[in-house]
Amino acid sequence: MKAMFRSLILVFALAGVGIVGVMAGRSNLALPDWLPGARASVAKASTEPAGSGPIIYYRDPDGLSAFSAVPAKTAAGKDYLPVRASEDFQFEKPQAAPEQAGAAGPKRIKFYRNPMGLPDTSPSPKKDSMGMDYLPVFDGEEEDGNTVKVSAGKLQKAGVRSEPVELAPLSMQLRAPGTIQLDERRVSVVALRFEGFVEAVENVTTGGTVRKGQPLMRIYGPALSSAAAEYVSVLNGRTEGAIPAQALKGARRRLENLAVPDSAVSAIERTREVPVAITWPAPQDGVILERAAVNGMRAAPGDVLFRVADTSVIWAQIDLAERDLAMVAVGQDVTVSPRGMRGKTFDGKIALIYPQINKETRTGRVRVELANPDGALMPDMYVEAQIATGADKPVLSVPDSAVIDSGARQVVLIDKGEGRFEPRAVKIGQRGAGRAEIMEGVAAEDKVVVSANFLIDAESNLKAALQGLDSGEKQP
Repeated sequence: MKAMFRSLILVFALAGVGIVGVMAGRSNLALPDWLPGARASVAKASTEPAGSGPIIYYRDPDGLSAFSAVPAKTAAGKDYLPVRASEDFQFEKPQAAPEQAGAAGPKRIKFYRNPMGLPDTSPSPKKDSMGMDYLPVFDGEEEDGNTVKVSAGKLQKAGVRSEPVELAPLSMQLRAPGTIQLDERRVSVVALRFEGFVEAVENVTTGGTVRKGQPLMRIYGPALSSAAAEYVSVLNGRTEGAIPAQALKGARRRLENLAVPDSAVSAIERTREVPVAITWPAPQDGVILERAAVNGMRAAPGDVLFRVADTSVIWAQIDLAERDLAMVAVGQDVTVSPRGMRGKTFDGKIALIYPQINKETRTGRVRVELANPDGALMPDMYVEAQIATGADKPVLSVPDSAVIDSGARQVVLIDKGEGRFEPRAVKIGQRGAGRAEIMEGVAAEDKVVVSANFLIDAESNLKAALQGLDSGEKQP
C-alpha cells in the first residue's frame, strides 16, 4: 500500500509541474533568474569549442546567410553570434582553412570582393543579390581594377584555353577580281602619212594573226610616186658622174618621212624604177584587232587602216580594296585564275600600282604582267587574282579568336595564371592565315585566351573591368 501511495503522489506531482509550465508559457510569466543561465550553459556545452583570435564579424544565430560587422539582433531579438579569426571560412571552398599558407607564412583575409567583378567589397562574408558568395582577398594578393579572377572549376566547365603569343612571319593571301587587257606597248596601227588610195587588200581579216613584214595591202599616192621618182633620178645620176652624198641622202630621207617601208626602198634601189604602187607590210607579229582598209578606198593621212596587237605578253588589271593597297608592292608574286578556265593558273608579278583611286568603287588598281605564248588569255576576260602579302621578318601574332574587337578598340585577355586574367588593349596590324599581328600591347612571353574568352566575359563580368580600364585612360 505504501508503495502504491508513493507512486500516485509522484504522478500527481509531475502532472502539476507540467500544468504550471503550460500556464506560465501562455501567460508570459517571467522565468526564474536561474533558468536563462542554465539554458545558456546547456547551449554552450552542446556547441563546438570557442575559437581564438579577435572577433572579425557576427553571424546569424539561426544559421541564415546574414552577417554583420558590428553586434546586431535578429527580428526575433536574438543576438548575432561572434565569429573569431580562427572560425572564418571561404564560401567557394567550405572545407578550406581561412588562411593560406605561403612561403612567408599564413595569409590573413583582408576583405571579401564581389564575385561578378563589381566595385563592391565587404569586411565580412556575404552574398550578392543572386545568392553568390563573395570571394576572399588575402594579404599580399595582387588585386587591381583590371584583373579578373575565375575559379578553376568554372574555367574547366567553360573550356578556357590559352596559347602563347607567337613570333613568326605572317603571310596573307589577298583575293581580288580583275580583267585581262592588252599591253599598250605592244599595239600598233597602220596609217599613211600622205593621201593615197588602197589598190588591193591582202587576205587578212580581223582576228587573224600576221607576222612582221607580211603584206597587208597595196598603196598608191601622188606624193609617194613623186618621192620615188626623185630618188630613182638621183640613183641613175651616178652613171654620169659622182653624185653628192647630200643629194642622195636628201632623196632617201624624203621617202623615209613618208614612212615608206624599208623593203620598198630597197626594191627601188635594186630596180631603179618608180613603182606604180607599194606593198605595205605588217609592222609586227600579232593579232589583227581592226581592219578598216577596203579595196579602192581613199585614205587620208592619219586614217587607221589596220590595228595589230602582240598578245604574247598581256596585262591583268586587278582591282584591290582601298584598305588593302598598303599591303602590296611592286614585284610581289601574283597567281591569276581565269574564270573560264577552271584549274588553270598563270603566274606573274606586280609591275605597277596605279596612283589613283576609283571614287565610285573605292578601289585601287594594280597591273600584273603575264606571259601568254599560246594566246589563251584574251582581252576583257574576267580573272581572280591571289596576291601573296607579308614580310619574311617575324612579327608578334595571336589567333584571330583571341581578339575581342568592338570596332572602336581591340582587346585580348592575358592569362596571368591561377585563374587570373587581365584585359589589355592592343593595336592590330595585318591579318592572315587565321592570325592577327599585334603591333602594341603584348610581349613574346605573354599567354592569351583563345577559347571561351566571351564566356569569361559573362562569368566574371569582364565588361565592368573593361569599363574601369576605359575610365582610367580618359582621366586627364
